[in-house]
Amino acid sequence: MDVNYFSYFSEIEDTFIRRRGKHLLLSPIDWALIESWKERGIPLHVAVRGIEHSFDSHDSKKRKRSVKTLLYCQEEVEAQYAEWLQSRVGSHDKTQEAEVEDSSPFPRDVVVAYLSRSLGQLQKLHEQRRQTPEDRLGEALSRTITLLQEIKTDYETAGQPDARKLEESLTGLERMLDEAIRDVHAETEIAAARADIDSQLKPYIRHMDKAAFVETRDNLLRKRLREQAGVPRLSLFFLQA
Repeated sequence: MDVNYFSYFSEIEDTFIRRRGKHLLLSPIDWALIESWKERGIPLHVAVRGIEHSFDSHDSKKRKRSVKTLLYCQEEVEAQYAEWLQSRVGSHDKTQEAEVEDSSPFPRDVVVAYLSRSLGQLQKLHEQRRQTPEDRLGEALSRTITLLQEIKTDYETAGQPDARKLEESLTGLERMLDEAIRDVHAETEIAAARADIDSQLKPYIRHMDKAAFVETRDNLLRKRLREQAGVPRLSLFFLQA
């Protein structure tokens, strides 16, 4: 078995544990489920997107039980895979390809070029951090690069490129990077940054409800930490930035 075989399992396990928020060993049934996905040819980035989407849906519910098994994500992974298979239909039909791209927010070649630039930036940053021992960010960068390469190839060759699905995948990668960036900063640094941001937002607090204030502060904190680490944004919203 090659490295990619094992990375398929470990990446899915890490994604599930990260989104669950608590370390929980996968059960033999969960491992068998992952193996079935692998044997059926479900691409890694499709499985990861299904898991991310499952937790996004779970987190949006007011009353919810904790997720204890990967089986919770099975239905969404299957749905994502079915849509991925549909996107491959007619992948060599240039006429259909042009019609589909007319409905996309950006031409395919522009998106692919953007993903290539993002890959280059991430690879350069990863090289810079390779000498740092036990670097959580370096590990996250390596995983992001592997997944983004697969995502880029998939979008580049899809018969029906789906910008919405692409954005969901990119959002998942950004979430993983943001958590790693936070981990490599000392709590004192984060507290100092948060205090500074609170000071900047103080004149606007009375015009914001609590939820909006917390969300704005968290977004500004992530932005600051990301810029300090030199990590680029991946979302298509920044394609023209």
